Amino acid sequence: MHNCKLPHKHTQGRSNHAQSSMQTLLRKNFADSIIFKPDKRNMNLKQQAAKEAVTCIKDKMAVGLGAGATMAYMVQYLQEQNIQVQVYTSSAATREQLLQHGFATGDIAGMACLDIYFDGCDQFDKDLNALKSGGGIHTMEKLLASMAKEFVLVGDESKYAETLSTKYPVVLEVLPQARSFVTMKLVSIYQDITMEYRQNATGAFMLTENGNLLLDVWFTTWPAPAQLNTTLKAITGVVETSLFYNLATKAITAGEAGIKIFTKV
Repeated sequence: MHNCKLPHKHTQGRSNHAQSSMQTLLRKNFADSIIFKPDKRNMNLKQQAAKEAVTCIKDKMAVGLGAGATMAYMVQYLQEQNIQVQVYTSSAATREQLLQHGFATGDIAGMACLDIYFDGCDQFDKDLNALKSGGGIHTMEKLLASMAKEFVLVGDESKYAETLSTKYPVVLEVLPQARSFVTMKLVSIYQDITMEYRQNATGAFMLTENGNLLLDVWFTTWPAPAQLNTTLKAITGVVETSLFYNLATKAITAGEAGIKIFTKV
């Protein structure tokens, strides 16, 4: 575990869940996949993935949680563990879930490192690169992912693809003052893109918690993730991108065949 200061400790839970036994070991390109079958009665796939992900959390860890339904299930299962943890989150909705389950969340600004961070995604590839376009909080999510010794993607089996699909955009958080400059730079670099700043129902620009704009960029063909990541982040005015390149260390998915755990080789 990291040598991170834990300003508060919180004990939760009265029961421990036995881990399912591993049955089959698969190897795929740059990732290992471990598959086994959990008890699926009255559980959907997100619940199954969340229940397995919680087994990665150990006593006295500094834990980060992202956003989405799977993270809400993780909060529920984390409460059932008889361990002490300090929890940090990038999501207002997850923070509310944590408070409802008796957890106090720590101040991210007061931490330099986490032991482990969990989040969902739109999709991840064989190298565990991921796209996150939904909530528009990817800058904070990426901060927590970068702070963590281990970053675990959690979701159902539809989230995995050998290569990332162009049906999902890469989302840029952009300084309002750089709105026109960033689009001009993008068009000068890439000829096969469409892009649009997010707006609300009244036509006003949607703003992040940091007061910045969100620009959805769709490619007809994905550039190499390493190249794309470097190019986008080098544009002045781009605060961060929703491409999580070379950050995840593990992915846990649930499907009809059971749980798969992908790890980098």
